[in-house]
Amino acid sequence: MNFKIFRGDDNTPSPTNEQFLGQFIPLHYHFQMLQDADRMKSFKSAIEATVTPGMNVVELGCGTGVLSSFAARCGAKVQSIERNPELVSASRKFIDSNGLNDSIEVIHEDATCYIPTRPIDVVICEMLHVGMLREKQLQVIAAFKENYLNAFGPPLPRFIPEASLLTIQLIQQNFDFEGYIAPIPIFQAPSAITAGTYELSSPFRYGEILYSDDYPQQFAFDRKIRAEREGTFNAIRLLTHNILSIDDHMGTFVSWANQFLVLPVENPVAVSTNEMVPIKFAYRSGDELDAFTKGLSASEPMTRRVRKAA
Repeated sequence: MNFKIFRGDDNTPSPTNEQFLGQFIPLHYHFQMLQDADRMKSFKSAIEATVTPGMNVVELGCGTGVLSSFAARCGAKVQSIERNPELVSASRKFIDSNGLNDSIEVIHEDATCYIPTRPIDVVICEMLHVGMLREKQLQVIAAFKENYLNAFGPPLPRFIPEASLLTIQLIQQNFDFEGYIAPIPIFQAPSAITAGTYELSSPFRYGEILYSDDYPQQFAFDRKIRAEREGTFNAIRLLTHNILSIDDHMGTFVSWANQFLVLPVENPVAVSTNEMVPIKFAYRSGDELDAFTKGLSASEPMTRRVRKAA
């Protein structure tokens, strides 16, 4: 669905909904990313472990340019691709103020159409949203790979991140907001104990993406998840773990997790320990949250069906 929202006194239309998905995240969200210490430290460590002096690096969707700056400070020549003109202006300003103009070229272009002018050693792309929803990480990298191979042939550059793991978890979530019950999507900080969230199962992996290989852009799940604890199953939680860089020689890696995403289910059910709960969903990468929740269904546990039949 495309629609226009007018802003300002000049009646200039905002970007369409399609533009907002993936490559038109507003500037103030990028300021929040700069303040995410875990994200910043993880990507800085991964880039420093991967990029060496003299390398040619591309960042697809550079935002404020901070990840490009990490590569430039490792001695690389960087081409930073950004579609949003507001971010192009902001990143050029920040790059100039950091004295990195000689190392970083900001190119105003759609990353899905970009073709490098020279062979590339490392590609950085952080359009990562939990579950690969909303942003177009997978589409952008797939387009880059096709364009690059057509222009230069194999091998492909190395990618940061190198892989993403998608998991789902059964939970009991408190949706009581000062006495007002509102089952809504909730974002949570990763790796933190969250008040009001009771885990009913371990995370169950439903997707694995290795960016250097072919990977799916659609995800379908129709399986039973074992409840490991008794409680009221009223929500699922999506968890996305990104492997930013892997050192095969040292046997180490740098990782970073997206925010967790809690999504309510339409019909909560009581579950007992070891009951098998059927879960079904299907979506495409880049879809909005509504597209995921509309396709989500959770059935009554299998053991309860057997008891009823008996």
